[in-house]
Amino acid sequence: MSPKTEVWQGTLALMVLKTLSAMGPQHGYGLARRIEQTSEDALSINEGTLYPLLLKLEQEGAIESEWGVSDNNRRARFYRITRAGLKQLNAEMSQWAQVNEIVDRFIALKGEKA
Repeated sequence: MSPKTEVWQGTLALMVLKTLSAMGPQHGYGLARRIEQTSEDALSINEGTLYPLLLKLEQEGAIESEWGVSDNNRRARFYRITRAGLKQLNAEMSQWAQVNEIVDRFIALKGEKA
């Protein structure tokens, strides 16, 4: 099995917003595990990167949080996506689709192989 890949800068926000949009409110640890599961454990989410991002997204109004109780009866902060977050998510997905199309053009180039 290959080692886990670090998340590319700029993609974690999209993954967080998409996960919250698809799965509903999540606490930070659960959110990290859900993203890793969705990647089929190809990605490793560093909590030292995730929590500052959650704070940033909350300050920007893309997500909101409230305290609740996790499945194992521990107090946890639960995050949910806002309308502004949905708009941001749609914009970011559109940008990524465009970038992927451009990169695909380069991958499809014929010529010498490295």
